Amino acid sequence: MKYDSILKVIRERFGAKEGEFVPLHAPTFAGNEKKYLEECIDTTFVSSVGAFVDRFEKDMAEFTGAKRAVVCVNGTNALHIALLLAGVKRGDEVLTQSLSFIATCNAISYIGAHPVFIDVDMDTMGLSPKALRDWLKVHSYKDEAGELRNRKTDRRIKAVVPMHTFGHPCRIDEIADICREYGLELVEDAAESIGSYYKGQHTGTFGKIGAISFNGNKTITTGGGGMLLFNDEKLADEAKHLTTQAKLPSRWEFIHDEVGYNYRMPNINAALGCAQLEQIDRFLESKRKTAEVYKRFFADGPEGVKFMEEPEGSRSNYWLNAIMLPSREERDEFLQFSNDNGVMTRPVWELMWRLPMFEDCERDSQTNTIELADRLVNLPSSVVSSE
Repeated sequence: MKYDSILKVIRERFGAKEGEFVPLHAPTFAGNEKKYLEECIDTTFVSSVGAFVDRFEKDMAEFTGAKRAVVCVNGTNALHIALLLAGVKRGDEVLTQSLSFIATCNAISYIGAHPVFIDVDMDTMGLSPKALRDWLKVHSYKDEAGELRNRKTDRRIKAVVPMHTFGHPCRIDEIADICREYGLELVEDAAESIGSYYKGQHTGTFGKIGAISFNGNKTITTGGGGMLLFNDEKLADEAKHLTTQAKLPSRWEFIHDEVGYNYRMPNINAALGCAQLEQIDRFLESKRKTAEVYKRFFADGPEGVKFMEEPEGSRSNYWLNAIMLPSREERDEFLQFSNDNGVMTRPVWELMWRLPMFEDCERDSQTNTIELADRLVNLPSSVVSSE
Protein backbone atom coordinates (compact mmCIF):
# COMPACT_ATOMS: atom_id res chain seq x y z
CA MET A 1 0.00 0.00 0.00
CA LYS A 2 1.12 3.58 -0.68
CA TYR A 3 0.69 4.49 3.00
CA ASP A 4 2.96 1.75 4.38
CA SER A 5 5.87 4.17 4.66
CA ILE A 6 3.85 6.55 6.86
CA LEU A 7 2.96 3.79 9.30
CA LYS A 8 6.57 2.64 9.29
CA VAL A 9 7.91 6.03 10.39
CA ILE A 10 5.20 6.26 13.08
CA ARG A 11 6.07 2.84 14.50
CA GLU A 12 9.78 3.64 14.47
CA ARG A 13 9.25 6.92 16.30
CA PHE A 14 7.17 5.34 19.06
CA GLY A 15 9.09 2.07 19.28
CA ALA A 16 6.08 -0.03 18.29
CA LYS A 17 6.48 -3.41 16.64
CA GLU A 18 4.42 -4.53 13.66
CA GLY A 19 0.88 -5.20 14.87
CA GLU A 20 1.36 -3.32 18.15
CA PHE A 21 -1.24 -0.61 18.77
CA VAL A 22 -0.08 3.01 18.57
CA PRO A 23 -2.48 5.45 20.34
CA LEU A 24 -3.13 8.99 19.17
CA HIS A 25 -2.03 10.66 22.39
CA ALA A 26 -1.43 8.71 25.60
CA PRO A 27 -0.57 10.31 28.95
CA THR A 28 2.92 9.95 30.40
CA PHE A 29 3.42 9.52 34.14
CA ALA A 30 7.14 9.57 34.83
CA GLY A 31 7.60 11.96 37.74
CA ASN A 32 6.10 12.61 41.18
CA GLU A 33 2.52 11.62 40.29
CA LYS A 34 2.29 8.64 42.68
CA LYS A 35 4.12 10.49 45.45
CA TYR A 36 1.77 13.48 45.32
CA LEU A 37 -1.36 11.30 45.08
CA GLU A 38 -0.25 9.34 48.13
CA GLU A 39 0.25 12.62 49.96
CA CYS A 40 -3.36 13.59 49.18
CA ILE A 41 -4.61 10.27 50.53
CA ASP A 42 -2.38 10.36 53.61
CA THR A 43 -3.56 13.86 54.52
CA THR A 44 -7.20 13.06 53.51
CA PHE A 45 -7.30 16.23 51.38
CA VAL A 46 -8.68 14.72 48.18
CA SER A 47 -11.50 17.17 47.40
CA SER A 48 -11.51 20.82 46.30
CA VAL A 49 -9.57 22.11 49.30
CA GLY A 50 -5.89 21.29 49.56
CA ALA A 51 -2.35 22.52 49.11
CA PHE A 52 -1.97 21.14 45.59
CA VAL A 53 -4.91 23.20 44.29
CA ASP A 54 -3.27 26.46 45.34
CA ARG A 55 0.16 25.28 44.21
CA PHE A 56 -1.09 24.25 40.76
CA GLU A 57 -2.68 27.68 40.23
CA LYS A 58 0.51 29.44 41.31
CA ASP A 59 2.75 27.22 39.14
CA MET A 60 0.52 27.63 36.08
CA ALA A 61 0.44 31.41 36.41
CA GLU A 62 4.23 31.42 36.63
CA PHE A 63 4.63 29.08 33.66
CA THR A 64 2.27 30.97 31.34
CA GLY A 65 3.17 34.49 32.47
CA ALA A 66 -0.43 35.22 33.52
CA LYS A 67 -1.00 37.31 36.65
CA ARG A 68 -3.40 34.73 38.07
CA ALA A 69 -4.69 31.26 37.29
CA VAL A 70 -7.87 29.63 38.61
CA VAL A 71 -8.51 25.87 38.32
CA CYS A 72 -11.74 24.27 37.11
CA VAL A 73 -13.08 20.72 36.87
CA ASN A 74 -12.53 20.71 33.10
CA GLY A 75 -11.83 22.94 30.12
CA THR A 76 -15.48 23.26 29.16
CA ASN A 77 -16.32 24.63 32.62
CA ALA A 78 -13.42 27.05 32.26
CA LEU A 79 -14.83 28.35 28.96
CA HIS A 80 -18.30 28.65 30.49
CA ILE A 81 -17.03 30.76 33.40
CA ALA A 82 -14.81 32.80 31.05
CA LEU A 83 -17.81 33.76 28.91
CA LEU A 84 -19.91 34.64 31.95
CA LEU A 85 -17.15 36.87 33.30
CA ALA A 86 -16.74 38.45 29.86
CA GLY A 87 -20.35 39.62 30.15
CA VAL A 88 -21.97 37.30 27.61
CA LYS A 89 -25.73 37.11 28.24
CA ARG A 90 -28.62 35.01 27.00
CA GLY A 91 -29.48 36.02 23.42
CA ASP A 92 -26.04 37.49 22.67
CA GLU A 93 -23.89 36.36 19.75
CA VAL A 94 -20.33 35.07 20.07
CA LEU A 95 -18.05 34.98 17.04
CA THR A 96 -16.00 31.79 16.89
CA GLN A 97 -14.76 29.05 14.55
CA SER A 98 -16.59 25.89 13.54
CA LEU A 99 -13.28 24.01 13.20
CA SER A 100 -13.20 23.26 16.92
CA PHE A 101 -14.07 20.68 19.54
CA ILE A 102 -17.71 20.74 20.63
CA ALA A 103 -16.79 22.23 24.04
CA THR A 104 -16.36 25.70 22.52
CA CYS A 105 -19.95 25.86 21.29
CA ASN A 106 -21.37 23.98 24.27
CA ALA A 107 -19.97 26.63 26.63
CA ILE A 108 -21.59 29.37 24.52
CA SER A 109 -24.88 27.45 24.55
CA TYR A 110 -24.89 26.97 28.34
CA ILE A 111 -25.45 30.72 28.63
CA GLY A 112 -28.15 30.77 25.96
CA ALA A 113 -25.95 32.71 23.54
CA HIS A 114 -25.59 32.01 19.82
CA PRO A 115 -22.35 31.09 18.03
CA VAL A 116 -21.57 32.73 14.69
CA PHE A 117 -18.98 30.84 12.65
CA ILE A 118 -16.06 32.67 11.05
CA ASP A 119 -13.55 31.04 8.67
CA VAL A 120 -10.04 30.01 9.71
CA ASP A 121 -6.61 30.56 8.17
CA MET A 122 -5.12 27.59 6.34
CA ASP A 123 -1.71 27.82 7.98
CA THR A 124 -2.83 28.29 11.62
CA MET A 125 -6.14 26.39 11.38
CA GLY A 126 -7.39 29.04 13.82
CA LEU A 127 -9.79 31.98 13.48
CA SER A 128 -8.79 34.23 10.59
CA PRO A 129 -8.44 37.92 11.52
CA LYS A 130 -9.13 38.88 7.88
CA ALA A 131 -12.33 36.83 7.79
CA LEU A 132 -13.33 38.29 11.16
CA ARG A 133 -12.84 41.87 10.00
CA ASP A 134 -14.60 41.20 6.68
CA TRP A 135 -17.64 39.76 8.47
CA LEU A 136 -17.83 42.62 10.98
CA LYS A 137 -17.60 45.27 8.24
CA VAL A 138 -20.59 43.81 6.42
CA HIS A 139 -22.75 42.37 9.19
CA SER A 140 -22.37 44.60 12.25
CA TYR A 141 -23.46 48.07 13.34
CA LYS A 142 -23.48 50.07 16.58
CA ASP A 143 -26.83 51.01 18.07
CA GLU A 144 -27.65 54.27 19.87
CA ALA A 145 -26.30 52.86 23.13
CA GLY A 146 -23.00 52.00 21.48
CA GLU A 147 -23.65 48.25 21.51
CA LEU A 148 -22.40 46.22 18.54
CA ARG A 149 -25.24 44.38 16.82
CA ASN A 150 -25.81 41.95 13.96
CA ARG A 151 -27.62 43.67 11.08
CA LYS A 152 -29.53 40.49 10.22
CA THR A 153 -30.59 39.24 13.66
CA ASP A 154 -30.28 42.51 15.63
CA ARG A 155 -28.72 40.52 18.45
CA ARG A 156 -25.89 42.02 20.48
CA ILE A 157 -22.45 40.76 19.46
CA LYS A 158 -20.48 40.50 22.69
CA ALA A 159 -17.36 38.34 22.35
CA VAL A 160 -14.90 36.57 20.08
CA VAL A 161 -13.60 33.08 20.92
CA PRO A 162 -10.68 31.94 18.74
CA MET A 163 -9.14 28.50 19.28
CA HIS A 164 -5.46 27.58 19.01
CA THR A 165 -6.03 24.47 16.94
CA PHE A 166 -3.94 21.39 17.83
CA GLY A 167 -1.63 23.71 19.79
CA HIS A 168 -0.76 25.96 16.83
CA PRO A 169 -1.28 29.63 17.79
CA CYS A 170 -3.65 31.64 15.61
CA ARG A 171 -2.92 35.29 14.73
CA ILE A 172 -4.12 36.28 18.16
CA ASP A 173 -2.53 39.76 18.24
CA GLU A 174 -4.45 40.81 15.11
CA ILE A 175 -7.66 39.36 16.54
CA ALA A 176 -7.06 41.27 19.79
CA ASP A 177 -6.66 44.51 17.80
CA ILE A 178 -9.96 43.92 16.00
CA CYS A 179 -11.71 43.21 19.31
CA ARG A 180 -10.44 46.50 20.75
CA GLU A 181 -11.52 48.37 17.62
CA TYR A 182 -15.08 46.98 17.75
CA GLY A 183 -15.45 46.86 21.54
CA LEU A 184 -15.65 43.07 21.73
CA GLU A 185 -14.42 40.86 24.57
CA LEU A 186 -11.68 38.37 23.64
CA VAL A 187 -11.85 34.94 25.29
CA GLU A 188 -9.10 32.56 24.17
CA ASP A 189 -9.86 28.88 23.82
CA ALA A 190 -6.31 27.75 24.61
CA ALA A 191 -7.51 24.28 25.63
CA GLU A 192 -4.93 22.50 23.47
CA SER A 193 -2.03 24.94 23.60
CA ILE A 194 -0.24 24.81 26.94
CA GLY A 195 3.41 25.46 26.13
CA SER A 196 2.60 27.29 22.88
CA TYR A 197 3.77 30.86 22.29
CA TYR A 198 2.92 33.57 19.78
CA LYS A 199 5.64 36.20 19.31
CA GLY A 200 7.11 35.11 22.65
CA GLN A 201 3.87 35.34 24.65
CA HIS A 202 2.03 32.30 25.96
CA THR A 203 -1.35 31.54 24.42
CA GLY A 204 -4.32 32.29 26.64
CA THR A 205 -2.82 35.56 27.91
CA PHE A 206 -3.74 37.90 25.03
CA GLY A 207 -7.42 38.41 25.81
CA LYS A 208 -9.64 39.13 28.78
CA ILE A 209 -9.51 35.46 29.83
CA GLY A 210 -7.88 32.29 28.52
CA ALA A 211 -9.00 28.69 29.10
CA ILE A 212 -6.75 25.62 29.14
CA SER A 213 -7.68 21.92 29.30
CA PHE A 214 -5.94 19.09 31.15
CA ASN A 215 -8.03 16.24 29.78
CA GLY A 216 -6.42 12.80 29.64
CA ASN A 217 -5.25 13.31 26.06
CA LYS A 218 -3.64 16.73 26.53
CA THR A 219 0.09 17.62 26.70
CA ILE A 220 -0.13 17.45 30.50
CA THR A 221 -3.13 15.93 32.25
CA THR A 222 -4.94 16.00 35.57
CA GLY A 223 -7.29 13.23 34.41
CA GLY A 224 -9.98 15.85 33.93
CA GLY A 225 -9.37 19.50 34.55
CA GLY A 226 -9.13 23.04 33.26
CA MET A 227 -7.56 26.39 34.08
CA LEU A 228 -8.55 30.01 33.64
CA LEU A 229 -5.77 32.53 32.94
CA PHE A 230 -6.13 36.20 33.92
CA ASN A 231 -4.21 39.45 33.68
CA ASP A 232 -6.82 41.04 35.96
CA GLU A 233 -6.59 40.15 39.66
CA LYS A 234 -10.15 41.26 40.44
CA LEU A 235 -11.58 39.13 37.63
CA ALA A 236 -9.62 36.14 38.93
CA ASP A 237 -11.14 36.66 42.38
CA GLU A 238 -14.61 36.68 40.79
CA ALA A 239 -13.79 33.45 38.95
CA LYS A 240 -12.70 31.72 42.15
CA HIS A 241 -15.87 32.90 43.89
CA LEU A 242 -18.15 31.68 41.09
CA THR A 243 -16.43 28.30 40.78
CA THR A 244 -16.79 27.59 44.51
CA GLN A 245 -20.60 27.91 44.64
CA ALA A 246 -20.35 31.68 45.27
CA LYS A 247 -19.91 30.99 48.98
CA LEU A 248 -18.94 33.92 51.20
CA PRO A 249 -15.98 33.35 53.57
CA SER A 250 -17.06 32.14 57.00
CA ARG A 251 -15.77 29.71 59.60
CA TRP A 252 -19.14 27.98 59.85
CA GLU A 253 -21.98 29.81 58.05
CA PHE A 254 -23.23 28.82 54.58
CA ILE A 255 -24.01 32.13 52.90
CA HIS A 256 -24.05 32.42 49.10
CA ASP A 257 -24.50 35.79 47.38
CA GLU A 258 -25.30 34.65 43.81
CA VAL A 259 -25.84 31.55 41.70
CA GLY A 260 -22.49 29.77 41.70
CA TYR A 261 -21.00 26.63 40.21
CA ASN A 262 -19.36 23.54 41.65
CA TYR A 263 -16.43 23.84 39.24
CA ARG A 264 -13.47 23.77 41.64
CA MET A 265 -10.79 21.18 40.77
CA PRO A 266 -10.23 18.52 43.46
CA ASN A 267 -6.87 18.43 45.23
CA ILE A 268 -6.19 14.92 43.94
CA ASN A 269 -6.40 16.14 40.32
CA ALA A 270 -4.28 19.19 41.10
CA ALA A 271 -1.63 16.89 42.60
CA LEU A 272 -1.38 15.15 39.22
CA GLY A 273 -1.16 18.55 37.55
CA CYS A 274 1.71 19.70 39.75
CA ALA A 275 3.68 16.54 38.98
CA GLN A 276 2.96 16.84 35.26
CA LEU A 277 3.88 20.51 35.11
CA GLU A 278 7.26 19.70 36.64
CA GLN A 279 7.99 17.64 33.51
CA ILE A 280 6.50 19.91 30.87
CA ASP A 281 9.79 21.10 29.38
CA ARG A 282 10.80 17.50 28.72
CA PHE A 283 7.36 16.68 27.33
CA LEU A 284 7.47 19.64 24.95
CA GLU A 285 10.98 18.77 23.80
CA SER A 286 9.91 15.21 23.00
CA LYS A 287 6.85 16.41 21.08
CA ARG A 288 8.95 18.82 19.02
CA LYS A 289 11.31 15.95 18.16
CA THR A 290 8.32 13.96 16.94
CA ALA A 291 7.19 16.93 14.83
CA GLU A 292 10.70 17.20 13.35
CA VAL A 293 10.65 13.48 12.43
CA TYR A 294 7.33 13.96 10.64
CA LYS A 295 8.47 17.19 9.01
CA ARG A 296 11.59 15.56 7.53
CA PHE A 297 9.67 12.51 6.38
CA PHE A 298 6.84 14.36 4.65
CA ALA A 299 9.26 16.74 2.93
CA ASP A 300 10.12 13.78 0.68
CA GLY A 301 7.23 11.49 1.57
CA PRO A 302 4.07 10.47 -0.30
CA GLU A 303 3.18 12.89 -3.07
CA GLY A 304 0.58 15.50 -2.21
CA VAL A 305 0.74 14.95 1.57
CA LYS A 306 1.60 18.10 3.52
CA PHE A 307 2.78 18.28 7.15
CA MET A 308 1.20 21.13 9.13
CA GLU A 309 4.11 23.10 10.62
CA GLU A 310 3.94 25.73 13.34
CA PRO A 311 2.89 29.11 11.87
CA GLU A 312 5.38 31.91 11.39
CA GLY A 313 6.12 33.80 14.61
CA SER A 314 4.91 30.89 16.73
CA ARG A 315 6.35 28.18 18.88
CA SER A 316 3.84 25.35 18.94
CA ASN A 317 3.53 22.57 21.48
CA TYR A 318 2.57 20.28 18.57
CA TRP A 319 -0.14 18.76 20.74
CA LEU A 320 -1.50 16.79 17.79
CA ASN A 321 0.55 16.57 14.61
CA ALA A 322 -1.51 16.91 11.45
CA ILE A 323 -1.15 16.21 7.75
CA MET A 324 -3.19 17.31 4.76
CA LEU A 325 -4.11 14.62 2.23
CA PRO A 326 -4.80 15.57 -1.41
CA SER A 327 -8.56 14.91 -1.18
CA ARG A 328 -11.44 13.75 1.02
CA GLU A 329 -11.31 10.35 -0.66
CA GLU A 330 -7.61 9.88 0.10
CA ARG A 331 -8.16 11.13 3.64
CA ASP A 332 -10.78 8.44 4.21
CA GLU A 333 -8.59 5.83 2.56
CA PHE A 334 -5.67 6.65 4.86
CA LEU A 335 -7.89 6.70 7.97
CA GLN A 336 -9.22 3.26 7.06
CA PHE A 337 -5.76 1.83 6.33
CA SER A 338 -4.01 3.23 9.41
CA ASN A 339 -6.72 2.27 11.90
CA ASP A 340 -7.10 -1.20 10.36
CA ASN A 341 -3.36 -1.65 10.93
CA GLY A 342 -3.27 -0.61 14.57
CA VAL A 343 -2.15 3.00 14.20
CA MET A 344 -4.71 5.40 15.64
CA THR A 345 -5.38 8.40 13.40
CA ARG A 346 -8.31 10.79 13.43
CA PRO A 347 -9.92 13.38 11.16
CA VAL A 348 -10.66 16.86 12.43
CA TRP A 349 -13.87 17.22 14.44
CA GLU A 350 -17.18 17.41 12.60
CA LEU A 351 -17.74 21.06 11.76
CA MET A 352 -20.07 22.71 14.27
CA TRP A 353 -22.63 23.93 11.71
CA ARG A 354 -22.95 20.38 10.38
CA LEU A 355 -24.29 19.27 13.78
CA PRO A 356 -28.09 19.42 14.29
CA MET A 357 -28.01 21.85 17.25
CA PHE A 358 -25.91 24.41 15.38
CA GLU A 359 -27.06 23.94 11.78
CA ASP A 360 -29.11 27.16 11.81
CA CYS A 361 -26.29 29.33 13.16
CA GLU A 362 -25.01 32.13 10.96
CA ARG A 363 -21.71 31.56 9.17
CA ASP A 364 -19.49 33.03 6.49
CA SER A 365 -18.17 31.18 3.41
CA GLN A 366 -16.14 28.70 5.54
CA THR A 367 -13.90 28.08 2.51
CA ASN A 368 -10.73 27.17 4.40
CA THR A 369 -12.68 25.46 7.17
CA ILE A 370 -14.31 23.03 4.74
CA GLU A 371 -11.06 22.24 2.95
CA LEU A 372 -9.28 21.49 6.23
CA ALA A 373 -12.16 19.33 7.44
CA ASP A 374 -12.13 17.36 4.20
CA ARG A 375 -8.38 16.71 4.06
CA LEU A 376 -6.86 16.88 7.55
CA VAL A 377 -5.70 13.86 9.58
CA ASN A 378 -4.07 13.79 13.04
CA LEU A 379 -1.14 11.43 13.58
CA PRO A 380 0.08 9.82 16.84
CA SER A 381 1.69 12.53 18.97
CA SER A 382 2.34 11.09 22.44
CA VAL A 383 5.39 11.99 24.48
CA VAL A 384 8.11 9.38 23.92
CA SER A 385 8.61 8.32 27.53
CA SER A 386 12.14 6.99 26.98
CA GLU A 387 13.22 10.55 26.21
